Amino acid sequence: MLFTDSQVLGQGLAKLFQEVLPIWGPIVAKLVRRLPLCGWPREMASGAPALLLLSLLCLPSLPPGATSCPAACRCYSTTVECGALGLHVVPPGIPPGTQTLFLQDNSIACLELGILAPLAALHSLYLHNNSLRTLEPGTFHAQSRLLELALTGNQLRGLRLGAFAGLAQLRILYLAGNQLMQLLDFTFLHLPRLQELHLQENNIKLLEDQALAGLSSLALLDLSRNQLGTISHETLKPLASLQVLRLTENPWRCDCALHWLGAWLKEAGQRLLSSRDRKIVCAEPPRLALQSLLDVSGSSLICIPPSVHVEPLEVTANLGENLRVACQASGYPQPLVTWRKVAQPREGQPRAQVPPEGGAPGPGGHGASDTGSGMLFLTNITLAHAGKYECEASNAGGAARVPFQLLVNVSQQQLQRAPPPAAVGPAPLPEASSMAFRALGLATQTVIAAAIALLALTVLLLATLICRRRRRRKKAPGPPGEGALFVNDYSDGPCTSAQLEELRGERGHEMFVIDRSKPLFAEDPAQAVAPGPAQGFPLQPPAAYEIHC
Repeated sequence: MLFTDSQVLGQGLAKLFQEVLPIWGPIVAKLVRRLPLCGWPREMASGAPALLLLSLLCLPSLPPGATSCPAACRCYSTTVECGALGLHVVPPGIPPGTQTLFLQDNSIACLELGILAPLAALHSLYLHNNSLRTLEPGTFHAQSRLLELALTGNQLRGLRLGAFAGLAQLRILYLAGNQLMQLLDFTFLHLPRLQELHLQENNIKLLEDQALAGLSSLALLDLSRNQLGTISHETLKPLASLQVLRLTENPWRCDCALHWLGAWLKEAGQRLLSSRDRKIVCAEPPRLALQSLLDVSGSSLICIPPSVHVEPLEVTANLGENLRVACQASGYPQPLVTWRKVAQPREGQPRAQVPPEGGAPGPGGHGASDTGSGMLFLTNITLAHAGKYECEASNAGGAARVPFQLLVNVSQQQLQRAPPPAAVGPAPLPEASSMAFRALGLATQTVIAAAIALLALTVLLLATLICRRRRRRKKAPGPPGEGALFVNDYSDGPCTSAQLEELRGERGHEMFVIDRSKPLFAEDPAQAVAPGPAQGFPLQPPAAYEIHC
């Protein structure tokens, strides 16, 4: 025999397993070494390796598709390990039956739509420490069985609505260590069974009131180490199953907007916070800095409603000029200043607010500022910019508004250089949605009225000339045959036999036509006296027989 000692035979078979089957080799080797130590007879221990080998060889062979594995990745069972390989995209060739996929510590910057579609059996997906900047809606549409998704340590700046659509079974979502600045309404609407949401170590400054809507099963929410200054009660209302809440290490602004949070933490919220998580420290106002919110009395959490000042309240500008108007606001917390153009309502329509045209800022642009000073910038002013504007300042204590009127002057030269109207007719007044005619200056109104009157006079003169030409054409004698009318034409009334003439058509057919140029009777009655023996007795004019044709 090739092997005489049972231990040598077992070691040889274990070595063979290590070379042929890297996964099962170590397991068999441990079993072979431990069998004699467990009280097994030497004869049974010597035959155990052969028995294990035969058992493994008798296992049904795997289908060819199940053994495929992306290059440089490691695949075993239903797990694929592709971490720390310097990948820039999700590698192709991942087996469709994969349940756990490791893609961490790579340089993947984008998940193309459909790249994960074949992996419908995924239960866990680890994409932490990559370079993802955005998540397109529908990226995870095929991952209806996914339970855990790790996106920690990427470069996500925002989450679009529908980014997590399709993840109806997701339980844990890691979004920590990104660059998120705000969470918009209904961001997590498609995650009804989510239990843990990790958002720590971002730059989140704003949570909209419905940002967490749909998370009725959420048990843990971590918002620590962000830039939150305030949070509304409406934001946490959808979290009916919340058990752990972490809000520490944020620059909290302890004013009237956090009054509810202080009262809630002292009562119902205590069960959600550990002793460490209860240290919610105020960053401002200065008199409350470094104090715990739990130690601040409700009467100290105050707000000062905003006040607004715009000077001047009315400005007259010329066409083509640039305009800059400042709106000063004060209050605590520092008010958010916004400029709006107020649309003039039509009859029966409610008043609406629209952003100014031509570079006028809207919310979040030049018209909104955290410093309390909002600037209205208008470049290359046109008639559409004329009208009423409104500067609004708002904070947790309330809102204040101040109206501003812009008038636009138009010179005679500018009006003449204006392009002519496309259609002839009275020029319509500017619509209320684009500008108010009454908002123009008196000189501009006069010029526009004069131009409209001049245009109407021109149209009237043109109409008069056209009427005169038509009359002249009717009086002028027509060409030969113009008065001829075919007998089968009944549009010109009755005729007489004196007006009938026999003509031949172009093909030689005989036809009778009516010549209206011939008179029905003699023009002079004296010429109608017939010669005869009875001279002097005027004869009656011949009777005219009508022919209806």
